[in-house]
Amino acid sequence: MDAFQLCLALGPIAVYLLVFGTLNLSKNPFLVSGTRDAATLGLALIGFVMMGPIELFFPDTAFIRFGPYVWVLLVALYMLCLALLLLVLRPRIIIYNISGDKLRPILADLVGQLDPDARWAGDSLTLPNLGVQLHVESQSGMRNVSLVSSGPKQNHAGWRKLELALDEALSQFKVSRNPRGVGLVSVGLAIMVFLVWVIDRTPEAVPESLANIFQL
Repeated sequence: MDAFQLCLALGPIAVYLLVFGTLNLSKNPFLVSGTRDAATLGLALIGFVMMGPIELFFPDTAFIRFGPYVWVLLVALYMLCLALLLLVLRPRIIIYNISGDKLRPILADLVGQLDPDARWAGDSLTLPNLGVQLHVESQSGMRNVSLVSSGPKQNHAGWRKLELALDEALSQFKVSRNPRGVGLVSVGLAIMVFLVWVIDRTPEAVPESLANIFQL
């Protein structure tokens, strides 16, 4: 890859690592739905996909007809595929920068208020009145916890209610900073510094690469 392709492929990933690392260095847990988390990751990978598989199987016939605008169509195709994937994903809630041991009592108190008929079975939880069935997956290495739906029969309105209530319950909860966030931020910064060095080393390569990609 040349300078422009490297920036397009690695730039969004570097930003993603910086944001992800910063969240883990916060003193507050950060809750996000599985849909938004997957959408963020999909956007972070868009440059890598465009400069990798899509360029490898580039439709030359379409370029002859549409010219440089074919890249707009390819980006639109990628976004439509990402949207389709997000629509078929099962409900999921991710809480960054908290351990499973600390989340469990908060979640136990909360579900008792949301659904008096809530039942625990190990790491599995059923809230029949909300139409929610889930199990708790804890990633001790990164100190993140995921509430993953169990089975296809899920009430999205119930998941949304659980998400909002849990987000409010965690808003006042304080945790220690996750030292692994330093590594993520460091990797993101290292990538950014590398890209700046590549551009500074060969500044004329960026417009040349841009012209070659769009065949201007």
